[in-house]
Amino acid sequence: MSNPEEVKPDTTTTTGNGAAATTPDTATVETPADPAAVIADLQNRLAQAEAQAAEYKDQWMRAVADYRNFKRRTDTERAELIRNAGAALILKLLPVLDDFERAIANIPPEIASTPWWQGTQLIAQKLRTILESEGVKPIEALGQDFDPNLHEAVIYEEAEGQEGKVIAELQRGYLLHDRVIRPSMVKVGRG
Repeated sequence: MSNPEEVKPDTTTTTGNGAAATTPDTATVETPADPAAVIADLQNRLAQAEAQAAEYKDQWMRAVADYRNFKRRTDTERAELIRNAGAALILKLLPVLDDFERAIANIPPEIASTPWWQGTQLIAQKLRTILESEGVKPIEALGQDFDPNLHEAVIYEEAEGQEGKVIAELQRGYLLHDRVIRPSMVKVGRG
């Protein structure tokens, strides 16, 4: 006996010469007896799919945020690296500038007006200008409060009214883009 709700597919087909061929009846589509159960099952599947989609979306949004943070961090690190790439070379040039400044400070008066000496001063000024264009700035130390982030105390000396103040600069310190590349070597007053 056949179920009236049972649907049987067409089992006869025609061949290329017009003759009818039969295929075995293997697939039968049955409609469930309880439509409410089907709806409940579909709603359950939909809820699971929506939960999984929400989880995937959350993971995707986190991955996008992580990537943006990574990109921003690497861009910042790259910019900092490029900005400070010349620090090693600059540190090697600072003693040359120190020597020029010591020579200029101790020039004998009899050669101060010679063209040779004026050329030496121009070379020193050119070196200062190049370093400044690369972001190098001298640290102002003399008369300032001692700051261990900027100064290196080499000598402490009794100096009335100068407690904790830099009273002499033995070697100038320098900043590269607001970062100390060489601290000032200073003499600090002790009251």
